Amino acid sequence: MNGVTLDLEERAKVTSGFKSGCSGHCTSYGANCENGGKCIEKYHGYSCDCSNTAYDGTFCNKDVGAFFEEGMWLRYNFQAPGIGTRDSGSRSENSPDPQNGAPDLAGEEIRFSFSTTKAPCILLYVSSFTTDFLAALVKPTGSLQVRYNLGGTREPYNIDVDHRSMANGQPHSVNITRRERTITLKLDHYPSVSYHLPSSSDTLFNSPKSLFLGKVIETGKIDQEIHTYNTPGFTGCLSRVQFNQIAPLKAALRQTNASAHVHIQGELVESNCGASPLTLSPMSSATDPWHLDHLDSASADFPYNPGQGQAIRNGVNRNSAIIGGVIAVVIFTILCTLVFLIRYMFRHKGTYHTNEAKGAESAESADAAIMNNDPNFTETIDESKKEWLI
Repeated sequence: MNGVTLDLEERAKVTSGFKSGCSGHCTSYGANCENGGKCIEKYHGYSCDCSNTAYDGTFCNKDVGAFFEEGMWLRYNFQAPGIGTRDSGSRSENSPDPQNGAPDLAGEEIRFSFSTTKAPCILLYVSSFTTDFLAALVKPTGSLQVRYNLGGTREPYNIDVDHRSMANGQPHSVNITRRERTITLKLDHYPSVSYHLPSSSDTLFNSPKSLFLGKVIETGKIDQEIHTYNTPGFTGCLSRVQFNQIAPLKAALRQTNASAHVHIQGELVESNCGASPLTLSPMSSATDPWHLDHLDSASADFPYNPGQGQAIRNGVNRNSAIIGGVIAVVIFTILCTLVFLIRYMFRHKGTYHTNEAKGAESAESADAAIMNNDPNFTETIDESKKEWLI
């Protein structure tokens, strides 16, 4: 202060009422700031600084995205506005300014989510003041392709990702990281895959110029395949787009320090479009029934036998046989029970017992039959007919 260094920590040690070693709120709650958000210490709490992320919200966990209609595009100029550039209508950026232009890049980190039902289309394109470029696009087949051209090679280096069709209307997440000649690509919840640029390729992305979303509107020579996929343009949703520390969609939809770098063609409507990737992990090719089209020649493991680790080719018929056997046993048990009940009922049908005396058929009456068969009955009658005189 005023040119004098004050050692407050040492002064606190000799001052009563002060204790060292306290921790701020960010020490305990800083992990609540997600997606690269920076925890800012405050007197009664903390806050999350999301300025260098593609997210918004209190904890930097809210997607910032927009829906693109056909023919719509967004351009983010890396070079400071008004320096080395002219009106956006002419777009005649001829040469880089060595003092204000973006520096050469030895690596990039690109993250974005998208959903679309139309292919082909350009998702993201980064141009330069040289012939260098990188692009992420959806091919006519619906598969994802990443193209790098850093010079030193006659043709761009292509990375084709053949994980089913990406133009299925589902949200997909893409992470691309380059460190010199090593490129790491992660799609949705699939494992990360590393690729390597040819040894003849340069390692620097020279003089980056602009980043395009949805469509490439650039002067000069453009790769022929990029030009083919550029019409009619991307239709769908792009969300949480981030190139290194730059979030072009957020700069367009929020008033930030980088908003002056953005130029938009069309009406940009904010929407995350459900751009979060699916939380369910995809099935491996070994257990995925979609990979059973050539079961005789492929090594697909479905239905899976954990004991042998091989496909059970008659697995479906075996299951049907087991179910059929169980049903047959149940039916047989029911039939046996019915037979037992029917026999029991007919065994006692029409039979009953009486106490009718023997010889009732030949006797004149029932009383006569009883008298003939029971001698005690006669004695009882005679005894009852006796008279007594007192």
